[in-house]
Amino acid sequence: MTTLIYWFRNDLRLADNPALVEACLNASHLLPIYIHLPRAQSLHALGFPREDRHRHAFLRESLDDLRMQLRDLGSDLAEYDGEPAEVLAQLAKTACADVVYCERVEAPEEMYQSQQIQERGILLKEFWQSSMLTLESLPFTAQDMPDMFTQFRKEIERAGLKFSIPVAAPMSIPPLPLCSDALPRAVDRQVTSSAHGFLGGERNASAHLKQYLARRLPDSYKETRNQLIGKDYSSKFSPWLALGCLSARTIAAELAEYERCHGANDGTYWLWFELLWRDYFRFLHLKYGRRLYQEKGLTETSLVQGHSQQFDHWRTGSTGELLVDAGMRELLKTGYLSNRMRQIVASYWIYDLQGDWHLGAAWFESQLIDYDVYSNQGNWLYLAGRGTDPRGGRRFNIAKQAQDHDPRGEYQRLWL
Repeated sequence: MTTLIYWFRNDLRLADNPALVEACLNASHLLPIYIHLPRAQSLHALGFPREDRHRHAFLRESLDDLRMQLRDLGSDLAEYDGEPAEVLAQLAKTACADVVYCERVEAPEEMYQSQQIQERGILLKEFWQSSMLTLESLPFTAQDMPDMFTQFRKEIERAGLKFSIPVAAPMSIPPLPLCSDALPRAVDRQVTSSAHGFLGGERNASAHLKQYLARRLPDSYKETRNQLIGKDYSSKFSPWLALGCLSARTIAAELAEYERCHGANDGTYWLWFELLWRDYFRFLHLKYGRRLYQEKGLTETSLVQGHSQQFDHWRTGSTGELLVDAGMRELLKTGYLSNRMRQIVASYWIYDLQGDWHLGAAWFESQLIDYDVYSNQGNWLYLAGRGTDPRGGRRFNIAKQAQDHDPRGEYQRLWL
């Protein structure tokens, strides 16, 4: 009799979840859990929440969907509050569990959690499974990967790599431990619904992907992706990708089937291209690790300390720069912002207000329903010129951006 714990992290799905499949194969009893971390309720030094209401609402929907799917297979999802090492130590003892299976997350806080768990004497098996390409398929080691994205992409394309094949969801889940009724549970929490218009969960993610492809929206993606208003101008896969309700491999596989049926075009290539950017930021973490989280990034340039009053004006959309203010108010109200607007408002904070890029990244972490630790850090480093790009940062001309992407002021009127 082998009792295992499956700890869901940023992989809230059954399909294409190799770690979960492996746990199911090796367990006679399996306890699926999710741990709500204390940091989610904590405040930043400037007083704003580490994770705000929009993120909480989307997570709640995603966990509820996962629980219903597990119950359909005769299992369940137990939720707990606390530090993972403490929660898992207690559960392992109570449930007589031998091993904890989970997704591998190569970011400082998550790596520290894993270290603490192992120091408690708990056997932890982590699986790298959030990227479109597996580590084993890369034509280079993580330490030898090209620093520049363009060179990285060229080597991937030269090797003929597109994506790794997703694995099917488990057909069955081992029964819960016999003592599961006696296990402590997290306190139920009320979560305020948000205004972003997305519904969390794997089934909603699958439905969104299906309708996106059925409506032939990939064909126009490259032409419309920089628009600012509406739902269909971009794929909107990112919220579900961030929590792992949908895997990058699943999207890429469905996109390949779409190309087989309808033909490849600039739009389908560009969707894959953006997924490859996502992989790139992940693999950079395997190469540089905690260095990406230094205030100076990978550079020796001194950090600029922005004034807290300027930061409040920026985050609340009160700078007086109308396009920037519209973007920051959309983010504050909905928990979402287009990729184009993210770059514009980040550039304005870093270069026009001479703000601390680290603080801007923290605000995005607080607000974005599609917050992804790898992509958020990678994008802010790139814009601030503190990452791997030797050309330095990327400053946007705000007036030109307004003329190019909101010439009639419609976006500004919508949010201001």
